[in-house]
Amino acid sequence: MPLAHVRGVSLNYEILGDTGPFVALQPGGRRAGSALRPLALKIAEAGYRVVLYDRRNTGMSSIMIDGESENQEWADDLYELLREIDAGPAFVGGSSSGCRLALLLALQHPEAVRGLLLWRVTGGAHAAEHLTNQYYTSHIEAARQGGMEAVCRLDHWSEVIGINKRAREVLMALNPDDFIGRMTWWRRSFQAGAEHAVIGLSPAELRSMTMPACIAPGMDPVHPLAAGQAAHRLMPNAEYQEVVTEQHGTLDEAFADWEAREGLLAARFIDFLRRHGRR
Repeated sequence: MPLAHVRGVSLNYEILGDTGPFVALQPGGRRAGSALRPLALKIAEAGYRVVLYDRRNTGMSSIMIDGESENQEWADDLYELLREIDAGPAFVGGSSSGCRLALLLALQHPEAVRGLLLWRVTGGAHAAEHLTNQYYTSHIEAARQGGMEAVCRLDHWSEVIGINKRAREVLMALNPDDFIGRMTWWRRSFQAGAEHAVIGLSPAELRSMTMPACIAPGMDPVHPLAAGQAAHRLMPNAEYQEVVTEQHGTLDEAFADWEAREGLLAARFIDFLRRHGRR
């Protein structure tokens, strides 16, 4: 896979499909872009060029713990990546954290976004507490207790190091106090928007996004139905598609259901793209 060099980092990316409008997709959590390859292939087979990539600090892309907001860094990277590979304006989509990234890009650079594909929208007090701990507090505590060696043993970084050998070298070169300081900034930034129905975006910001959007809500404690419904209600040109129809008590149950319904999700997105992809 080729590398794009933007904003001081190298992003590992691929484009599936040879012709058609561009669609850029991001998975949830801090997963690598390859997590969405089966979905991306279905969309590409329908006549679209789908951009999959590893966000900074994921997969095979560069490790750089910097900036005041993790999601802002990701959104700025994607904006420059689309410019670098001449893929804009594009349809931009994502699940969970990838959904927040897509919304942030659309808010700040509407000229770069033809439409939005959003699934598993994040919201609610449980999600805010769970994700704050998963992404930031657990990392801060690991660094305090065992330095960067303990950070490298965390599930996410162990996975990254397993496929990106240089990641361990970069992480171990960081001063633990600097790492803790950066994670504290990122946690503060995340918590600043955690009270909204859609984490990270105020109602006014959602109302300002006039591009077409297709929203498939989640049905689990971190991605509650109410968050997707709020996004649909607030965004002026959003349409609502329930793909998962049963409430799940755990994320593992929810992931399994989404995987089983991947073909349906692809079909809903392809229908949306066909209706809104005509220039």
